[in-house]
Amino acid sequence: MSTVVVAPDSFKGSASATEVASALADGWRSVRPGDVVRLAPMADGGEGTLDAFEVAVPGAVRHPVRVTGPSGDEVDASWLLLPDGTALVELAETSGLGLLRRPAPHDAHTIGFGQAIAAALDAGATALLLAIGGSASTDGGAGALTALGARLLDADG
Repeated sequence: MSTVVVAPDSFKGSASATEVASALADGWRSVRPGDVVRLAPMADGGEGTLDAFEVAVPGAVRHPVRVTGPSGDEVDASWLLLPDGTALVELAETSGLGLLRRPAPHDAHTIGFGQAIAAALDAGATALLLAIGGSASTDGGAGALTALGARLLDADG
């Protein structure tokens, strides 16, 4: 009997890291049923980061939220509350490339990211962990800041 650690990243556009880890583990167990298989899906701060933390941190709780996606469409997303009160918010889930029907380099924004951050803070999160990979936007975070109440002004006010 062996212990096997299955720690993939996502297969971008095809399967999340959690789905890949589960499929690999199922395949391994079908050939070596006596082995202990430990799932440890990975993420680089982009898509799948919430999933990886949810698997890795016992007691983490996912909170659904509806936000404005990078092209202005409403999207279903979520943030994760960790047991110590820290909220993990993933940019890819709220304002990511996977949410676009087609590239929008001049228009995609991060408003949904700010909305998810605000939802986590409103729910009582005591700290934030922001995973900022996988963005579809080129607004430099201006959309997120405005969703959090900032006013952006030019030299003329």
